[in-house]
Amino acid sequence: MSDGGPWWGARKILAVRLDAMGDVVMTTPALRALRESGPGRRVTLLTSPSGAAAAALAPHVDDVIVYEAPWMKHASRSTPDADLAMIRRIAAEGFDAAAIFTVYSQNPLPAAWLCHLAGVPLRLAYCRENPYQLLTERVPEPEPARFVRHEVRRQLDLVAHVGARTDDERMCLAAPEPARRRIDAMLMDLGLGASRRWVVLHPGSTAESRRYPLASYAEVVRRLVGQHGLRVVVTGDASEVRDAEALQVGARAGVASLAGRLDLGELLALLGRAPLLISNNTGPVHLAAACGTPVVDLYALTNPQHTPWRTPHRVVNHDVPCRYCYKSVCPEGHHDCLRRVEPARVVEAVIELLGETETIGPSALHSS
Repeated sequence: MSDGGPWWGARKILAVRLDAMGDVVMTTPALRALRESGPGRRVTLLTSPSGAAAAALAPHVDDVIVYEAPWMKHASRSTPDADLAMIRRIAAEGFDAAAIFTVYSQNPLPAAWLCHLAGVPLRLAYCRENPYQLLTERVPEPEPARFVRHEVRRQLDLVAHVGARTDDERMCLAAPEPARRRIDAMLMDLGLGASRRWVVLHPGSTAESRRYPLASYAEVVRRLVGQHGLRVVVTGDASEVRDAEALQVGARAGVASLAGRLDLGELLALLGRAPLLISNNTGPVHLAAACGTPVVDLYALTNPQHTPWRTPHRVVNHDVPCRYCYKSVCPEGHHDCLRRVEPARVVEAVIELLGETETIGPSALHSS
């Protein structure tokens, strides 16, 4: 299928990526490949509410359909009427083909069944089982038995089976101009407009197992401010405002909080301006990578597939026998893969990475 076969004539593509914001960001290179690999193509993304927020910033997505699929984790309780309505909506769009994107622990067949019932004639996915007629293009699932790939590479390899390729495999998002203007004004108000002596710290994560202890983050902040003269801008959603305030109090000076004040486009604009991001393994890491911004990633060993993609980075953790548990809550209860990371290691990684990239702004990194 190197020439794309029947996919070459597909003009209206439905891309199905039903999980979270970071997963959608890591799928943007494959979405670019789909869009670029056929004349006059349009790509519609079927995704979750959090995925839709990222899709709105993805230039290779033309339209977005929001769907909380009942077979996905964290979806709200659905009804058969809602699912039947989604089938009717997809059918009304008249899509020529559907590419179903999953991590290797997810089963693509519920989404394939949805697309089959909606009359989408071409359907592509990785699949372990024999899907019979549910998939017209079944790519045998090689993970994790044979190897494990980065999530970006996994999805690029999937669409390559139907001839969709791109010369630019970086993740791709674009902050709206109003968001960039607002962030520039905020940075000026903070006295950071022309400075490169600051970093962004995003201490939160939706999964408990991927959170570096707040007390350890506080020590990282104290050392960066007190020993290295850096300013720290803390980000987070509305539920993380108190954590950001605690970091401000603990550092006593040099820390500003934008937690609860930014929408996703503004967070993307901030990370595009930042010299460096410090974060747990969570969505903002992938936003920063899409900007080419260097990242120090406090990377819980829950899985090996989501490290920063094609941006300067350091991955910091403590090796444990229970690595790659794929759990949102630590099954051992000790969180040792992050809890045993000394703050001094994090500070060392930040200073090393800043030293390596201080002459290269994020925009230059992204255009290379």
